[in-house]
Amino acid sequence: MSVFASLVEHLADLLQPLFGASAAAAAIVLFTALVRLLVHPLSRAAARGQKARTRLQPQLAELRRKHARNPEKLQRAVLELHAAEKVSPLSGCLPSLLQLPAFFLLYHLFSSSAIGGQANGLLSHRLLSAPLGGRWADALGDGGPLGSAGLVYVALFAVVAAVATFSYRLTRRTMADRPVPPTGDGQAVPGVAAITKAMPFMSFFTLVTVAVVPLAAALYVVTSTAWSAAERAVLYR
Repeated sequence: MSVFASLVEHLADLLQPLFGASAAAAAIVLFTALVRLLVHPLSRAAARGQKARTRLQPQLAELRRKHARNPEKLQRAVLELHAAEKVSPLSGCLPSLLQLPAFFLLYHLFSSSAIGGQANGLLSHRLLSAPLGGRWADALGDGGPLGSAGLVYVALFAVVAAVATFSYRLTRRTMADRPVPPTGDGQAVPGVAAITKAMPFMSFFTLVTVAVVPLAAALYVVTSTAWSAAERAVLYR
């Protein structure tokens, strides 16, 4: 934690001439961009895997029809198909999973009053009037939603809502262009209808995360979510 705190402090010092008192917040945005650049090759691989899985849907539907009464045989056949086509069903999860350590580091760093036995100096940093270690509830208790700190969260919520709306439309369009075919007997794949209805709304859950985590972690989430939306618009064309 001390090493990570020093990294954030050094980035903030470098950005101080450009961003002044909000340099630490800018450092978190820059750190998030660096993390996303590191996992970008995996995101590209995930996009290729998603397109390959979409291409295999007719074959998967036929396997489900053929082995409808033998789940074990169906599972083996699906795994063999994925192996033959060099498609990993887990590839889409890797970019998100590899970002979790960075998020939890920021969460812990800006939730701790002491780092390495010394007072956590990062808690004194702010984004405009909002402390990076504070939460939305703190802003509501200090001037309400239209107070100086509350307005910072209002702006973040607006950004998240805009990104979520964009992601919602992109997901709806992608799912319309690449529908999951029914099984061989004409029946819909079990559970897919519910998932199809819920998926476009998943991006709006980011609003809940931003509301409950420290502002520093919220900045990470907002930046990463915006990056993901832009990445999907390019990679899933």
